[in-house]
Amino acid sequence: MEQLITQKVVELATNVERQLDSEIEKLDNLNIDDIDKLREQRLKDMKKLQQQKQLWLTLGHGEYSELSEEKEFFETCKKSDKVVCHFYKNGTERCKIVDMHLNILCKKHIETKFVKLDVEKCPFLTGRLKIKVIPTIALVVDSKTKDYIIGFTDLGNCDDFSTEVLEWRIAQPGAINYNGDLMYPPDVLKMQKQKQTSGKQKTIRSVLRSFQFLEDFWKYPHDLEGLTENENNNVEAQPS
Repeated sequence: MEQLITQKVVELATNVERQLDSEIEKLDNLNIDDIDKLREQRLKDMKKLQQQKQLWLTLGHGEYSELSEEKEFFETCKKSDKVVCHFYKNGTERCKIVDMHLNILCKKHIETKFVKLDVEKCPFLTGRLKIKVIPTIALVVDSKTKDYIIGFTDLGNCDDFSTEVLEWRIAQPGAINYNGDLMYPPDVLKMQKQKQTSGKQKTIRSVLRSFQFLEDFWKYPHDLEGLTENENNNVEAQPS
């Protein structure tokens, strides 16, 4: 089994290396005309992206808006490829927490339309989507409801979850463009980095103390030897 895994890893590494070599070879063979074409294509892509951003802003992306009725939900999903809809109820504290986070995310992800809808105004829609828990966030991609965030269970089952955790959860079905690691929540990755950094700092401090000791030893060898002898005598003199 181990041999098979090793073989697969070697094959994968070899394929990646071949692809890299191929790309490097293409770059090495580029002439001035090829570079100009790449630059021109890049400018076209940037212009197209800018036009797309303007269209998103025209559709109300970049804002966290409220739908007045359930009919607007279907219209919104037809106009926008990606929609995040918060089904809420007035007076619910957890819905206010969701509002706070979505107000932040809507400005960061203008590729997605962020909206909210009062469940008391859309009995047909909540019945059709089988929404029974408030808050519920529906994640819609290409006019299809891909996933739901029901309550705070997927967010650590606590009220003080971070905006980054909600962002990571929304990204799971592709409701937003996400550059992070979808396998692990950002809070977990942050803790791992902190542990790694802490370990490195401790190692560095230990090395520095060792260097300092050696430096002092060569400067004041007799003092250090005497100090060591005194410490040993003190240890031996202590009762067991």
